[in-house]
Parts: sequence; structure tokens; C-alpha cells
Amino acid sequence: MRRLVSYFLRGLVFVAPLAVTLYVCVRIFAAIDGWLGLSIPGLGFVVTILVITLIGFLASTILATSLLSAVDSAVNRLPFVRLLYSATKDLLNAFVGEHRRFDAPVLVPLHGPGPARALGFITQQSLANLGLADYVTVYLPFSYSLSGRLLVFPAAAVQRVDAMSADVLAFIVSGGVTDVPAAVAAVRSSAG
Repeated sequence: MRRLVSYFLRGLVFVAPLAVTLYVCVRIFAAIDGWLGLSIPGLGFVVTILVITLIGFLASTILATSLLSAVDSAVNRLPFVRLLYSATKDLLNAFVGEHRRFDAPVLVPLHGPGPARALGFITQQSLANLGLADYVTVYLPFSYSLSGRLLVFPAAAVQRVDAMSADVLAFIVSGGVTDVPAAVAAVRSSAG
């Protein structure tokens, strides 16, 4: 009986992540496919991807750049809409935009001079606009969550982590279960 339970648990560890991943992917695909209400399965998804790609191409032209600037300016005049729009835009730019912010993984002290440390990402190299030129902002993602905390540290208290940002983010989000490749996991002191 014990052996059967062991086999079941091993099977569960193998099947559950695969099933959850497939379920989420299918749900996202179906949701995107349903946006246009086309009767051919998959066509809505393909058209949506093509339209977004076309908009991306057009947005890189000089004419569209001025149009996007006008849209930004108009949206930034609306109180609640400005907050939602700018937060969403900044979040997407942090991960996939030209000005990525989650590309500098760091190690910061957790509480005072003790040995505990936290992994995060520098989002601002200087807070000179706030009168804190020697400080940086560090975003600390929470494990098993899409949220986190933004903290301010003296630049001298921050240590750069010599690892790929995606590997460090996966490590944090998985609660430390995912391995960071050993060849690049050395910690080096930050120069600021």
C-alpha cells in the first residue's frame, strides 16, 4: 500500500505542473481567440497576434511615434485613467520594453546588520530627484505571487548578483525551489 501511495505522489508531482501549465495556456489561448468572436477556432488568436505585431511595427515609425506621444499626453491628463495607464505601461516596459528594469538582480540586507538577505531587482539607479542621490530602489518580488515590495536602499548596501534576471526571478517566485545555474550564481559587490 505504501508503495502505491509513493507511486501516486510521484505521478502527481509529474502530472500536476504539466496539467496546470496546459490548463492556463488553453484558457489564455481561448480567451484571446474569443476576443474577435470568429467562428474558426484559432483564427481570432492568430489575427490578434498579427494586429498587435502590426501595431508594434507601426509604432516604431516616425509618424506613429508622434501619434503615440499625443495619445500618451491625452491619457496623462485624465486622473484615474492616467494612474492605470501609466502603471500598466511601466510594468510592461519593465519586462519587455526598450527600457527594461528587471535586468539587475541584487542582494540586499533584510533587517539591519544581521545575516539575512533578500533577492530583488534595481528599478531606479538614483533617487536624485527626491534628494537621495546615493540611494537606489529595489523591487522584491514575493514568492508564488505577482506582487512584491519596493524598498529604498543606500547604493553601497546593494550587492549585484551575477546571474540571469529570468533565472533569479524564477528562483524567487518558486520560493527557492528552482535552481539558479551554479556557473553564474556568484555574488559581486555593486559599484552603484
